[in-house]
Amino acid sequence: MTGGEIDLEQEYVAALYARLDALREEAAERLTAAGSREAAAVWRAEVARLDAVEQGLCFGRLDMHDGKRVYIGRLGLFRDEGGEPWLVDWRVPVARAFYTATAIAPDGVRRRRRITTRGRTVVALNDELLTPDGAVDEGLVGEASLLAAVTAERTGRMRDIVTTLQAEQDRIIRHETDGVLVVQGGPGTGKTAVALHRVAYLLYTRPRLRTRGVLVVGPSRVFLDYIGQVLPGLGENSVVTTTIAGLRPDVEISRVDPPGTVERKGEAVMARRLATAIRSRIRAPEHAVEVEFEQQVLRLDPRECGRAMHQAEHTGLPHNQARLVFQREIAEVLARRLIEDMEAIVLTDTGEALDGGSPDGRLSEADLRALAAAGVVIDHDTGPKTMLDELDRIALRNSILADTGVQAALDVLWPPLTPERAVADLPGERADGWSTADVPLLDEATILIDQAGGHATFGHVVVDEAQELSEMDWRMLMRRCPTRSMTIVGDLAQTGSPAGTSSWDRVLRPQVRDRWRLARLTVNYRTPAEIMAATADLLAAHHPGTPPVRSVRSTGVPPWRLGTARADLISTIADLAAAHTEGQLGIIAPSALIEPLAAALSLETAPDLTGKVVLLTPEQAKGLEFDSVLIADPAAILGASPRGHNDLYVAMTRATQRLGVVHPGPPPAELSALRELEAKRCRAS
Repeated sequence: MTGGEIDLEQEYVAALYARLDALREEAAERLTAAGSREAAAVWRAEVARLDAVEQGLCFGRLDMHDGKRVYIGRLGLFRDEGGEPWLVDWRVPVARAFYTATAIAPDGVRRRRRITTRGRTVVALNDELLTPDGAVDEGLVGEASLLAAVTAERTGRMRDIVTTLQAEQDRIIRHETDGVLVVQGGPGTGKTAVALHRVAYLLYTRPRLRTRGVLVVGPSRVFLDYIGQVLPGLGENSVVTTTIAGLRPDVEISRVDPPGTVERKGEAVMARRLATAIRSRIRAPEHAVEVEFEQQVLRLDPRECGRAMHQAEHTGLPHNQARLVFQREIAEVLARRLIEDMEAIVLTDTGEALDGGSPDGRLSEADLRALAAAGVVIDHDTGPKTMLDELDRIALRNSILADTGVQAALDVLWPPLTPERAVADLPGERADGWSTADVPLLDEATILIDQAGGHATFGHVVVDEAQELSEMDWRMLMRRCPTRSMTIVGDLAQTGSPAGTSSWDRVLRPQVRDRWRLARLTVNYRTPAEIMAATADLLAAHHPGTPPVRSVRSTGVPPWRLGTARADLISTIADLAAAHTEGQLGIIAPSALIEPLAAALSLETAPDLTGKVVLLTPEQAKGLEFDSVLIADPAAILGASPRGHNDLYVAMTRATQRLGVVHPGPPPAELSALRELEAKRCRAS
């Protein structure tokens, strides 16, 4: 591209940044002058939005057949209010052709120009003529820019792909379903990026979502840190991110369950078990129940208790709230009985009973105490009358409810519960502390016991690595999204959790029936063809019906494996890491090796995604990518869980350039076809 063209674009881009600076200054002034907390929050968010689009503000231009030019960027800019757009937001309909137009279907576009900037400086232009003789690859849009992006060294933070979106990704981002959209895609297909760009698109096209909120659920805090800059870079700062366990921050995770326990706790039947266990705490009496109130013994007939229980249960309220209804019903029965006894007594003007009472013709001491406890004052100045008005009746009923003896008797019939107690008392579930698998059980118990809506809800929910969620996880998540508006992304061939799924229909149909749609991503932009070919035996052995995704590039560097003695495994990995010089290296190992490897590599056991060498387990590696990957002891990864083969598949597909495997003893059969290296050659490479 000529220097003159770059100079022209530089002039245009400089004007755009001048306009951005003016808007930024205006927003800062409005923030300073804000007269309320609400106004300050609005302008603080606007300042953050304008700051976030600094890098790559303008990245494209469309030259239309009608002579019109459209500049495309991270947000829309106008020269003046009501005027023509100076820069259009990538989410508006007119910008869609930037991602989808081809020579065969140009959509009115004559030329597509990609503008590469460094800071505020235009450094490169790339033009595609969308004409039959333009020789544009119909498979990839903006191939040069795309390949430059996917081969660039990793930084430990995910980049947005707004400048290089491909047509199949763009179709999913703009999908108009109102229910659940499931995006199934193999390694490197951009599932996470597509989901995040879809969030930005929905927030732009459905402004009401900003008030109803968007929740992004990821597999780990490591992953959420990794994707943390994507949405701000797209001008969106108002999204809440969390893990499944993070939906209940009040639950402290202190232990790890074995795989079999994780699988059992994740089954939907646990909801019925909890409901049955909680219901069993209500004990209808077979014989009369004696209740003492103010030194009087009152008897409750089993039928009266049964009626009160039925009325409480019929409300549909959670256990503890229904318990209050039961208590009020019983208190009403007892109060009515006391009142009937008292009202049957007609007093003379001196307080003498004409029709009963104590043996000496007066109210008994117990009667007087009960009336005094209820705040009833006996008036001896008048003749026969009704002693209790409505306020007196209410006061008596409240006194009965507040009586500790009455409470103790009723607690035997309908005891108060806590979610923690209900889960801990399930047969076979008692253990010290809580695990991640307990979180949805505690959430379910909370709904059954205490409240039906005490948690925050959202207008749209995004779930990444969704194949890992158990049936109980889905129940907990669906409670946070009453509208069932969701974007779910995952790969069934990468399910690692024993409680995860192998069928989207199986986990979604009980929650949303047929209100879900499946979209597929089929092109692998991250993982080289050589590495994907190395996973063929693993896929064939464990997922024979799963077609491999198509890689768009080849590096010419085949993956390798190296055998070593078990005693030398740690030192061999350390030597290989020390010799590594090209880009970021991810070392993926079974959890049992993390501590000894961390000590040998002088790393913390918690992954640091900004380091040149990152140590992590397959579970922690989900959704991440590195320039090079070194897998330690693949046999241990395979044997660590019933779905160890999926964990190994995850580990093998994290690299953008190079993959190596170090195995103590013989290699697993799934990896035996990998090129074998000698130690000297491996260290040198």
